[in-house]
Amino acid sequence: MTGFGRQDGDMTSIDFPEPTLVPVNGVELEVFESGRENAGKPIVLCHGWPEHAFSWRHQMSALAAAGYHVIAPNQRGYGRSSRPAEVTDYDLAHLSGDLVALLDHYGYEDATFVGHDWGAFVVWGLTLLHPDRVNKVINLSLPYQERGEKPWIESMEAALGGDFYFVHFNRQPGVADAVFDDNAFQFLRNLYRKNEPPAEPRPGMALIDLARAESPRGEPVMSDSELAVLVSAFETSGFTGGINWYRNLDRNWHLLAEADPIVHQPTLMIYGDRDLVSRAENLAEFVPDVEVVSLDCGHWIQQERPEETNRIITKWLADQDRPSRRTG
Repeated sequence: MTGFGRQDGDMTSIDFPEPTLVPVNGVELEVFESGRENAGKPIVLCHGWPEHAFSWRHQMSALAAAGYHVIAPNQRGYGRSSRPAEVTDYDLAHLSGDLVALLDHYGYEDATFVGHDWGAFVVWGLTLLHPDRVNKVINLSLPYQERGEKPWIESMEAALGGDFYFVHFNRQPGVADAVFDDNAFQFLRNLYRKNEPPAEPRPGMALIDLARAESPRGEPVMSDSELAVLVSAFETSGFTGGINWYRNLDRNWHLLAEADPIVHQPTLMIYGDRDLVSRAENLAEFVPDVEVVSLDCGHWIQQERPEETNRIITKWLADQDRPSRRTG
């Protein structure tokens, strides 16, 4: 594995594969691979927002060692992957279509898909829209989202108001993007924290305030050199492509109207005990073959608890492959 390098004064060496640009579904995705020698046993890692395939750096070698061909794309809007101009080019049909086309590129009928945060939302959606292309599901942080009677942004606006960041991204397009672009280092440094002390809620758009805050709270999730990789990527790509995923939530609600809402594949759901993302009380209703695990961490699960995450995922995958499991 060749690395992104390291900054002077930081002793943390960063090993990560060199990327390949892969044409899929009318765009190009920047794809990182490990374990190519394990062709025939694919596992696809889907990052969240504002993340990067680099967020899976701790998992790639562990999964390759467990016998998997590990495929970690920067999804559209991120890194050096394509960033279409049209907002609607970031809906679930396009995002899941990219992943299906990625399987086609490698010649795979199906794969195990792993998602964190927004990546989990895409994996849930992919599984509903293209169930024959997904053999197992592993999602971190974001549980299955019940579709409900009203579109998601409409529901959030009624319950949480116009300053809630999902709503703000939709109702005030471009405003948050510009603040994040102007403060990329500060925003990402302040966002990627753990063990943050409790704080009283404040009026205003919390993520814009976070991007402008001069001092971070809590402890850093990653080293300075790891953070530098993320900052460099977003200074190049900007934040609009990733935020456009949020701007399609109501469109996604309509796209899923005719889909079977039940996830039939074996599923592993990993929560962080201190994550602010709400758990799903009725998860088993929609995901009947689910195993739920919780770790003592916040939102950035696979980066905060990499060894535990790797152990849980590889053990669960091994359990799925046992003959007794396959024959029921």
